[in-house]
Amino acid sequence: METDRKDGRTPNQLRPLKCSRNILHRAHGSASWSQGETKVLAAVYGPKAGTKKNEDPEKACIEVIWKPKTGQIGKAEKECEMIMKKTIQSICLLTINPNTTTSVIVQVVNDDGALLPCAINAACAALVDAGIPLKHLAVAICCCVAEEGSVVLDPTNVIEFVFGQQMRGFAYLVFPNSALSALPEGSYLVNGEPLEHGIITSVTHGVMSVDEYLKCVDRGRAACAKLSGFLRNSLQKSQFPSDTSSKAA
Repeated sequence: METDRKDGRTPNQLRPLKCSRNILHRAHGSASWSQGETKVLAAVYGPKAGTKKNEDPEKACIEVIWKPKTGQIGKAEKECEMIMKKTIQSICLLTINPNTTTSVIVQVVNDDGALLPCAINAACAALVDAGIPLKHLAVAICCCVAEEGSVVLDPTNVIEFVFGQQMRGFAYLVFPNSALSALPEGSYLVNGEPLEHGIITSVTHGVMSVDEYLKCVDRGRAACAKLSGFLRNSLQKSQFPSDTSSKAA
């Protein structure tokens, strides 16, 4: 039996999830995503005619603007913008609306850990709310590694300890969800593997071995299966605005 964390969760347990859609009336699509005390709002505007400089006019352009809770945008926020842009580009059908720009505005409401995965999940829900053509849905998770190698999911900003060990490495992982895919049937396999076995985005910070990283991938994929179910359930709600809550195990 693995030791509980400071907030009472086991290492594999996620914080309570909450998703609301169609919350901003002037945006073409919007959503909020909460995991515990971490909350992010995402708004989608577009597609609008024309693309940004240095973008391919034969494809749709994705623009991500990150707005911190307080203060000016810095290097860390710019990195989040870049990661989110590449992630969103990989799940959008960019050839359907060529020479257009879709803007995704991310507003941080509160940061209590795992902020980037929450922002990606909020953006995915907002893209669906806006009717942007997607290849498939995507869900994100944060995994961290303790000094002695244990993997912990969905950390908070409070210094996490497992077996008395502080976290030394973090992996931010985004997985596809083929259950709601717009790809042709034959596209579900990539190099002979099911689509959901792949990774859309992988960003690491700190120190971890290859084996520890692979352990993060396995734990993260299992957790994202639960996140995918929660996201599908919230997107299938017919009432607007939709507000779905869950206590993740």
